[in-house]
Amino acid sequence: MNKQKGVVLIISLVFLVALTAVAAALMQNTTTDMKMSGASEEKTVVEQEVVSTVDEYIFLQVTGSMGNNGFSQPVATFQYGAKDIIAELTKTNKDGDIGAATLDLANNKFQLQADCPHSKFASSAQVFTCNVLRIQINKKYGRNKMSRVEVNSGIVQHLLK
Repeated sequence: MNKQKGVVLIISLVFLVALTAVAAALMQNTTTDMKMSGASEEKTVVEQEVVSTVDEYIFLQVTGSMGNNGFSQPVATFQYGAKDIIAELTKTNKDGDIGAATLDLANNKFQLQADCPHSKFASSAQVFTCNVLRIQINKKYGRNKMSRVEVNSGIVQHLLK
């Protein structure tokens, strides 16, 4: 009888250790899942913030809130490269965490007046030219601001010759 009590005690301790190990592994897995879901949520929020920043800049240009439409400037405006637009983003860059925001010509390394892309709207031949532009915005995020989201948005502005 006394020997059986010792065997039962040892078997119960083995089961207890095994169950504790399984519980610890499950808790570790849950912690990792929570960290991953938090990081995924943060990235989604930052992506939406950057898209909103692009929307803010387009709104400012289209409504003329900044004095003139930067999309309709001549191609020569971009002869020295991209135009920095961070200063114009007053609503979506309150925290100052946007790393870079630029407006530049898209696929036009010789800086020539480009014909407009094909469109469903009729027009006389060679009455319009187009500025094909790219808005590029970078924003850092994460615990140590080591991750980065970059959004590129294309703009085609019709111009009269």
